[in-house]
Amino acid sequence: MAVPRVLLLLSGRPESVSFAQSVCGLLGSGPGLGPWPMHCSLKRGQLILSDRPFPEASARLPLQRPPFCPFAALAQQPMAPKAMLPVNRGVDLGVAVLLQSSDQTVLLTRRTPTLRISPNLWVPPGGHVEHEEELLDGGLRELWEESGLQLPKDQFSWVPLGLWESAYPPRLSWGFPKYHHIVLYLLVISQESQQQLQAQIQPNPGEVNALMWLGPEVAAAVAATEDGSETAGFLTQDLPPSVPAIQLEEDGGARPGAVPMSTLLQTTPATAEDKERVSTGTKFALRLWLQHLGR
Repeated sequence: MAVPRVLLLLSGRPESVSFAQSVCGLLGSGPGLGPWPMHCSLKRGQLILSDRPFPEASARLPLQRPPFCPFAALAQQPMAPKAMLPVNRGVDLGVAVLLQSSDQTVLLTRRTPTLRISPNLWVPPGGHVEHEEELLDGGLRELWEESGLQLPKDQFSWVPLGLWESAYPPRLSWGFPKYHHIVLYLLVISQESQQQLQAQIQPNPGEVNALMWLGPEVAAAVAATEDGSETAGFLTQDLPPSVPAIQLEEDGGARPGAVPMSTLLQTTPATAEDKERVSTGTKFALRLWLQHLGR
């Protein structure tokens, strides 16, 4: 039996969560969609969450889920055929690195269309946390595996940004969820510029087929297109029609390209379509990044 990666402090002792349970539903209190402030212990290979302070807590982070979270929808349907969900599985732990350059842009990568989970999505580099792996080390390993970037230890600082409850498929209308993660977003602030970092990037073509750097203005517009809400009124600033990107060729080469702004402002479709868009969790992370910049 695998060691549980995500534990909740309920009635004073850490307990694992079953796959079908919503972490936000168990811990989120009060009306609305969150985010909910959580006390967290960021242990080696493990995350412990509580809505109240506890001795081992090392951070207080916002926890959020999308408005269409399938686990929230299942909780409201007592007669739902739970046999369609994985059994003997808990909630997995993921980590994603929002890499900020010294000139205040952040790196996003586009997942290849052949991936089983979340193809064609723009996300920060990230993935599973290994057993007994420090959470920062897991994020830096994923950054290296996907982008080829290895950051010298003395040339960056970092801060945990927030937690996202993630499901795939992301909506119940797409089918029953096969994956359930809590994703820890880490902001890693490099002392090198976007140009310096870009020169070192060697993307893994099995996972990434394009990358781009977002500045605060475009990030704010993308973050405002929160799925399930009408946000067109917010987008009053003069946005460029497209954002520069690096497209990867099948032979391993790279060429300059551009992503239409309309693509970056897409929301999660109601039916199962692998449309190119920015993931809902990434929009949440971008909002947290902008708040951090504002501080």
